[in-house]
Formats: sequence, C-alpha cells, structure tokens
Amino acid sequence: MDRPLILYLHGFCSSPASWKSRLLGEEMARRGLAEHFACPQLSPVPDEAVVCAETLIEQAGGEVVLVGSSLGGHYANHLAEKHDLRAVLVNPAVIDLLDLGLFVGDHTNFHSGEAFTFTTAHAAQLRSQVRVPSPGRYWLLAEADDEVLDVRLAEAFYAGCRQTILPGGDHSFTKFPDFVSQIIEFAGL
Repeated sequence: MDRPLILYLHGFCSSPASWKSRLLGEEMARRGLAEHFACPQLSPVPDEAVVCAETLIEQAGGEVVLVGSSLGGHYANHLAEKHDLRAVLVNPAVIDLLDLGLFVGDHTNFHSGEAFTFTTAHAAQLRSQVRVPSPGRYWLLAEADDEVLDVRLAEAFYAGCRQTILPGGDHSFTKFPDFVSQIIEFAGL
C-alpha cells in the first residue's frame, strides 16, 4: 500500500456505525480513498479488540495511522507504542487514571443492541495494555465539557503531545466535523 491506512478504533459500547467513523469514512470515500480507511467492529473483550486491530495493521502492508475515540483512544495509544505508529486521540479514555470498577457490569452496544458483560478480568486486560505515550506520535483532540471522561486526565497523561482542547462540547466531540480534513492531512493523505 503506497498510502497510509487510517484505522479508526471506536469506543466502548460503540461500533463502525458511530457518527465520527461514518463521517471520516464518507470523506475518505469522497476523496477516492475508501480503500485507505478501516473501522472494524471491536470486541468488548479488550485483548480480542487489540488482536483484531493488530490483524488489520499487519494486513495493511504499509503505514497505518490510528484514530481512536474514547476507549478506542486507549487502544490507539497501546498499538501506537507497540507498533511505532502515529495516532489521533479523540476524547480518549486514560485507563491508567480511571476507576474501571465503574464500568464492570452489563452493557448494550449503542448501535447493534448486542448485550455484553464487562468483567473485572476485562478491566485487568485494559490495565495491562497501558503504555506511556511518546509525545511525538500523538494528537489529542478533546472537548472540556466531556460528561463521561475528565479532560484533565487526558491533558496530563498526554503532556508534551500535540493537544487541541476546545471549550464546551461533550463526549461525542461535537466539533469532529471541523477536524476531518485535518485528520486526513495528519495521516499524510
């Protein structure tokens, strides 16, 4: 592959049907770059989600740039450090600083309606994936009024990284449409 692949990693209880994934994928297709975009359905089991993403990284046969939203931001951090990749993190979950016990229990996927249980073993898998970020490889995009995750945790964990912290907004990152072209440019496309 002569051009990078953008690998979008969705968040907890989400899917490739998320509005950010669809918007980015649609813009890539509009530019004739549809084959340079992938967004897999990630398993709610953290180790399985990472294996899925790593399979796509290996199959890409070239440069991969990660875009991770919420829990997908955690996976993007883990994979970027492990595979020497660059990543855009959108309101990322900073697992190292979160009380994962708050998420243990039954959940439903926002788009498919599929029910799943997040266990203490899954929380342990997430903790084992934490890697200290190398500042040069990340671009943090966050909105200050994220009602799910405290933006200050991301600011601190990604200190030294490129950061765009916007006032207002929410966990969905309401200003995402304003950054789609810049994300594509960040990827070198």
